[in-house]
Amino acid sequence: MATFARLQYKGILYILLSSLTYAAVNLCVKHLEHIPTHEIVFFRSLISLTICTIWIQRLKIPFLGYNKKWLLIRGFAGMSALFLFFLTIKEMPLASATTIQYISPIFTVLLATQLMGEKVRSVQWLLFLLAFIGVIMIKGFDDRISYFYLGVGIVSAFISGIAYNAIMKCRNTDHPVTVVLYFPLIATPIMGTACLTIDWVTPQGSEWFILLILGALTQVAQIYMTKALHADHSSTIMPFKYFGVIYAFSIGLFFFNETLPWLSLLGIAVVVLAVVINTMVKSANKKLPPTQGVV
Repeated sequence: MATFARLQYKGILYILLSSLTYAAVNLCVKHLEHIPTHEIVFFRSLISLTICTIWIQRLKIPFLGYNKKWLLIRGFAGMSALFLFFLTIKEMPLASATTIQYISPIFTVLLATQLMGEKVRSVQWLLFLLAFIGVIMIKGFDDRISYFYLGVGIVSAFISGIAYNAIMKCRNTDHPVTVVLYFPLIATPIMGTACLTIDWVTPQGSEWFILLILGALTQVAQIYMTKALHADHSSTIMPFKYFGVIYAFSIGLFFFNETLPWLSLLGIAVVVLAVVINTMVKSANKKLPPTQGVV
């Protein structure tokens, strides 16, 4: 019992550290406001590709993995979702962009009913509706959020749901590092081509260091996320992920002077509450060992 309690404590600590690290990544993206989004994704992917390649060589596992169909889907979906999410970070308050992205578990569950054969309980449909009402509240009371970028954020969350389902499809076939690898493996050449053909802005001075830190922090965040989900059940760990909204609000307030209407803050609370309760409801009757992690 004491060993389990220690693992649970570590799992919560790891997920809090992961959320904090992802918040630092988003701070870097927000700071690099004049660097094109595809360029930021390119540098992030190039650094991650380098780290994953070295890691896989040390593990001595097949570089391209086994479940290539779903690994490729994971790569393309992850790249697309991140690109769109980074766009919203630049175009709306950080807390709002983060919260809209956090409805991705809703789409994950909905897609899993078709791809994984999962069942949705009646109360979950009410929670899904509540989450979307919260998103509408965020937009409705903040004129800085355009309908276009609200749509971009929702599409990003939907594509993230595809990526998470692809990760689940690979859970029993491929090592987590291989699953992580396919994001930069797909994104690096595509975003690199975009840098050459669409737009290129040469980073200046400290911006090079920020890009390096962004890539490294992303890898750290993924490692902590995996450690967290190895330590305990996802239903216990994942609700603590939503501390990321608090981190995002604090960063937006102190670094970018972003304040939010109180009704928009209420909308954020509604989204987080609905998604957290859905996570607990979904796992309430499951007696499963800790998952292999979503990275």
